[in-house]
Amino acid sequence: MNLTLFDLDGTLIPVDSDHAFGTFMVDVGWADKAVWGAKNDHFFAQYNAGTLDLPSYVEFATSAWRGRPLDEALAMRERFMAEVMKPALRPEAVALVEQHRAAGDLIALVTATNEFVTTPIAEAFGIEHLIAVQLQRDGEGRYTGGIRGIPSFREGKIARVDDWLRGLGAQWRDFERVTFYSDSTNDLPLLERVSHPVATNPSPTLALIAAERRWPQLHLFA
Repeated sequence: MNLTLFDLDGTLIPVDSDHAFGTFMVDVGWADKAVWGAKNDHFFAQYNAGTLDLPSYVEFATSAWRGRPLDEALAMRERFMAEVMKPALRPEAVALVEQHRAAGDLIALVTATNEFVTTPIAEAFGIEHLIAVQLQRDGEGRYTGGIRGIPSFREGKIARVDDWLRGLGAQWRDFERVTFYSDSTNDLPLLERVSHPVATNPSPTLALIAAERRWPQLHLFA
């Protein structure tokens, strides 16, 4: 059996779901555009530059919705899926996932975006295994703005994949081929760990690295 791992933002979808959810929070009036929206853009620029302080970002990003009743937040997430994410599910990306599923691969979505935002996106792709940033909750089940456990970000993606495989009673060496699709240099640790890295819709920097290392490059979105 082969193992196939997918990054999400910029890889399987042509947008960043974390940043897009923040923009949606502004659009629906749950966050202020002038201050909150500008800070959302600033954090996104830090992510693209490889300088993001993830705990600070998660505390900020969840602040727009975590203080509201959970049923309201979930209903707004459904609107986000219908209005923003469903149009971003491109047939080329769906076909790529289906290709690996038809081949019998074990598939996981490995993303630095939090589980609240990405759970319905993984479901829309039909991907059973989601490895996302886990959000901390208090004793009453309310989101605190903190991160639970190791975040699936940079080197943390390797640790989280390790933990997930152990939970399945598996190890890396059990698979004939391990493929990882990603667009970002933030994912270099995991790209370097797998047997078959694929620079997918790569950033200019990742495209240069991929060319130097003769990694295949895939452009899903023209």
